[in-house]
Amino acid sequence: MRVATWNVNSVKQRVPRLLPWLDERQPDVVCLQETKLVDDAFLALLGAELAERGYEVALSGEVQWNGVAILSKVGLEDVVTGLDGAPGFPHQEARAVAATCGGIRVHSLYVPNGREPDSEHYQYKLAWLAKLNEVVAAGPADALVCGDMNIAPADADVFDPAAYVGQTHVTEPERAALASLLSLGLHDVVRDRWPDKRIFSYWDYRAGMFHQDLGMRIDLVLASTPVAGRVRAAWIDRQARKGTGPSDHAPVMVDLDEAPDGDIGPVVPPPSAKPGKRPRKLPQAKDS
Repeated sequence: MRVATWNVNSVKQRVPRLLPWLDERQPDVVCLQETKLVDDAFLALLGAELAERGYEVALSGEVQWNGVAILSKVGLEDVVTGLDGAPGFPHQEARAVAATCGGIRVHSLYVPNGREPDSEHYQYKLAWLAKLNEVVAAGPADALVCGDMNIAPADADVFDPAAYVGQTHVTEPERAALASLLSLGLHDVVRDRWPDKRIFSYWDYRAGMFHQDLGMRIDLVLASTPVAGRVRAAWIDRQARKGTGPSDHAPVMVDLDEAPDGDIGPVVPPPSAKPGKRPRKLPQAKDS
């Protein structure tokens, strides 16, 4: 079973990239984030195309912002939208959807950005993560927690730690919240597979960050121990970030039980240029 997670940064804008990617990579389960469409609009746009490809769809969307989805060829049961009891800002945003796919409880998540340390947005992010921890802890043993976590787990997951001083995504409370989630028995399968490699999943659109390979690894697949034991390949599909009209995120790919493309990675294809020098000012987008 191939599982992918991808922040598409507007599914409407990404249709010319999304459908050919589905045909090429043939994922069985896809977690999408930042769909930026209400559910009816999503289905009107893509429902028929996805059905033709054998996907059932679970959605949680809203107008213009946020939005998450799960596409599945291996069943879609017990769908739950949102996190029960999660904080709102001011309402409970469309940031979580879960379903059982092929016997695995799959969560598609778009964690709040946090914007600035110690801001109201930042406190909301930490409170939301605490609720996520409770939900996952109460769930079944076979689980995948996938999505744009908006946290770089360690300094190795940003191109230059000095560039992120005073920024969100790298603060100790955020990393502690992620560590608490991992302590439930989850495994960061990409990093576990490639412990010493330079791996990013997000590159800002501005300042040539992608071409210089100045990125962050904030899109994660976290697997419970039984599921992690089934991983045969784990990699970043950098090809989907190249070319015309890409998202600023690349898909994270995890193959369970068998690896159709072999044990490739960690980033496919690898960057063609050597890492660039750190910009004087980080062009960090608020919406990542």
